[in-house]
Amino acid sequence: MTLDLRDHFKIFRNADPARIHLAAHSHHYWPDAACAAHQHAVELAAQRADDKWDAIFGELVPRVQHGIADILNLRDPATIAFAPNTHEFIVRLISALPSDRPVGILTTDSEFHSLTRQLARLEEDGLARVERVPTEPLASFPARFAKAATGGHDLVFLSHVFFNSAATAGDLAALAAAVLRDDTLLVIDGYHGFMALPTDFAPLADRAFYLAGGYKYAMAGEGACFMHCPPVYAPRPRDTGWYAAFGALTGASDGRVAYGTDGSRFLGATFDPSGLYRLAAVFDWMDAIGLTVGAIHDHVLALQELFLKEIDSVAPLHQARLITPVAPETARGHFLTFETPQAQAIYRRLSAANIVTDVRANRIRFGFGCYHVADDIAAAAATIRRVLD
Repeated sequence: MTLDLRDHFKIFRNADPARIHLAAHSHHYWPDAACAAHQHAVELAAQRADDKWDAIFGELVPRVQHGIADILNLRDPATIAFAPNTHEFIVRLISALPSDRPVGILTTDSEFHSLTRQLARLEEDGLARVERVPTEPLASFPARFAKAATGGHDLVFLSHVFFNSAATAGDLAALAAAVLRDDTLLVIDGYHGFMALPTDFAPLADRAFYLAGGYKYAMAGEGACFMHCPPVYAPRPRDTGWYAAFGALTGASDGRVAYGTDGSRFLGATFDPSGLYRLAAVFDWMDAIGLTVGAIHDHVLALQELFLKEIDSVAPLHQARLITPVAPETARGHFLTFETPQAQAIYRRLSAANIVTDVRANRIRFGFGCYHVADDIAAAAATIRRVLD
């Protein structure tokens, strides 16, 4: 059975009723509860002025930490740090690597620009040696990456769900077990997995970092990114903001810059808390109506199958290569990726008809969320047939 949450997304859905939004993987609609929380953040800032930070760190941050920990099955919410974007975390992680030689980094050819641009720049100056494992062919990726992970790298970084295909990396625990060096920083980019795929991170909580944010499936918009920071690993990143001193313990007695031992060691500096208010409201809203990540995932997979059935006769898409197969035994994210030389032209034609998708080179992506219903998919497919046939 699919969901019908239209009444919970009235602000975004009614803002442009004619818009057909098939880009939940890119910019997910916010539920009305998140919109109300945004206004609440303004009101609290006005009411409390300078004193607002007591409420932010004393009430808001713990609430969001607990919400994330519940979704990922983390036993200690204090391992979670916040930042306005994931690039801040990437830079801090890199700053924790050895500085006396070029560092060895293992990743894939399908990571998002926050990482790929930064690594390319480090390579230009000879500061990093980067090995990139191709994600395709998808079926053999886990084995190929696991084999490469035995190479003794300083940093291993890969996505749970790849942004350019919706394919998953496979068994994360098995991949982690393949990393032989105990001091290697292992990082999972969960941005396309968090609150899309049900994820139990407990088996990896003491070994791997996990970063994600609210812009996509967490339905909270910009500025609400987080990272789970396993104990012991990277205790003193060189890129460090003054907020990291709040729980400072490590180094306090020897004259060095002090750090906390929990996630606070990866904090930066002053930030806009409104994204965290929205994210907290999403968690509260889901709790209130009994909505789970599992239910959302099942709903989206059903919509994907319906969409493919509805557009089966649309030649430009039917003839394109669907990167990640839609099959019961195939784990996948919440969007469909079609590869075709016509991707840019298809995107422009759909955009002109007020159908929102997104395109990356020769791949066009269609994303679905819990704010969609079957009627939305049928209407979208009818318009797509009219525009593309």
